[in-house]
Amino acid sequence: MHVDVASLKEFYATPLGQIARRLLARRIRTHWGAATGDTVAALGFGTPFLGAYRTEARQICALMPASQGALIWPPSASILSTLVEEGSLPLRDNSVDRLLVVHCLEVAEQVKPLLRELWRVVKPEGRVLVVVPNRRGLWAHVDTTPFGHGRPYSRSQLDTLLQESLFTPVSWETALHLPPFDRAMLVRSAAAWERIGAKMSPRFGGILMVEARKETMAPISGKAVRAKALREMVTIR
Repeated sequence: MHVDVASLKEFYATPLGQIARRLLARRIRTHWGAATGDTVAALGFGTPFLGAYRTEARQICALMPASQGALIWPPSASILSTLVEEGSLPLRDNSVDRLLVVHCLEVAEQVKPLLRELWRVVKPEGRVLVVVPNRRGLWAHVDTTPFGHGRPYSRSQLDTLLQESLFTPVSWETALHLPPFDRAMLVRSAAAWERIGAKMSPRFGGILMVEARKETMAPISGKAVRAKALREMVTIR
């Protein structure tokens, strides 16, 4: 079940939420760099991370699942957010260069149909960046933040799910190594927590972040399930 949009907005307005936004936005920028001339989309609750791309991207949109609810974004310019059904995104085939999936996969009612839709809309050379709660991390086990809701993932679980959906992971990392408590001392020392945690215990970060590319052919040596997935996906719409 999705965390509603009001709760998500409220979290990112707290000191802990602001720190989480800055840390994750920095990691997203590291993965994507500039997005000049690209079509950029986010599915879930991606508005805290899209602002930096508004002046770079050729097109940008925030897709918000109906079960979560939507808000007007940005509040003082042309609206770039829209309410969507997870299994039927209002985007053309092969139309998105970069797709961020955050506050979405762990609460999706039907994960595989959702991933089929992501495969459909992403360009063959495009990338998907998936952010989910890390099963090993503390954030997944504390329900006072949005990352404590839904199904957390291990790296192996997410890797299998993506590969069966014809996405090949190309890079992995964890983030949010500070404890998920809105305490002034923890918030003030967030940079140190992140730096030390990434070095000393990288597997225990609060979230998993994986960048994956879309595959358009099942490998010759691949399992039958990947070939079957490809046949299913190419017949969509």
